[in-house]
Amino acid sequence: MKKAVFLDLESLEDIDLAALDAEFDVFETHMATAPEQVAERIRDAEVVLVNKVCLDAAALQQAPGLKLICVVATGTNNVDLVAAQQLGIQVSNCRAYGNDSVIQHVFSLLLALSTRLLDYHQAVQAGRWQQARQFCFLDFPIAELSGKTLGIVGYGNLGQGVGRIAQAFGMNLMVAQRPGGPAEPGRLPLDELLPQVDVLTLHCPLTEHTRNLLDARAFSRMKKSALLINVARGGIVDEAALAQALRSGELAGAATDVLSVEPPRDGNPLLGGDIPNLIVTPHNAWGSKEARQRIVAQTLETIQAFGRGEALRVVG
Repeated sequence: MKKAVFLDLESLEDIDLAALDAEFDVFETHMATAPEQVAERIRDAEVVLVNKVCLDAAALQQAPGLKLICVVATGTNNVDLVAAQQLGIQVSNCRAYGNDSVIQHVFSLLLALSTRLLDYHQAVQAGRWQQARQFCFLDFPIAELSGKTLGIVGYGNLGQGVGRIAQAFGMNLMVAQRPGGPAEPGRLPLDELLPQVDVLTLHCPLTEHTRNLLDARAFSRMKKSALLINVARGGIVDEAALAQALRSGELAGAATDVLSVEPPRDGNPLLGGDIPNLIVTPHNAWGSKEARQRIVAQTLETIQAFGRGEALRVVG
């Protein structure tokens, strides 16, 4: 194929792209692309690779040779799928590439919260151990996962993977009914599940049914000793309500890898420095080197299949 353009390479800049480069006469890469640069950069491309840059109808209409858009992520909300279909442009994404990385991150967060790892580390750095009267200090309560109940909202590949690891820790599982979906055997309505769980973990998409799913009312129904883990989407949690629940002791702890606006340039309720037992990571649960190399491998498969007249991982 003649030319491909990668509009926002930044999150994959340390990954080997030689195999992708070899598929094209010209393989043009940009670390980032501003909205006003999109149309010009894709104008003469046959294939566009994109992560989060928006490809709207106006830009797509100015790229008459464009045949394939490869989204190097799962979410495709940044591409006008209707316009792409009308213009005969195939849109393909990547799938399940980061499951192991995200599952690992969930338990990194959960174990850190349960053992108060960051509190103890910071205390040692502040000289507290050196001043202790005995060989240890136990100022922050440590909880075991064994025997605790994990509630899972979103029981696809990620939710099921988290469940398997939780069972290895000796945890009991409860699965919530799909928000906005029909009742399913073995799954509980969220209202019934919340008071029973010691840990709630979120793995569902952000939809009209899940926006602010976890709000002040939901937190009031949970145990005061409960923990919340969110590696799904920021908008699923009412962030101001979560900050208040943690400050007031209505919830024992929380960790989130996602915020409602990313990056949070104008601040966020969960970035307050006075919120106890809260861990915020910068949407990097997916980002192991192995997961990012799988993104490139899947994208290469898609491009090679397209060259053979086959369609892989098509969306829209």
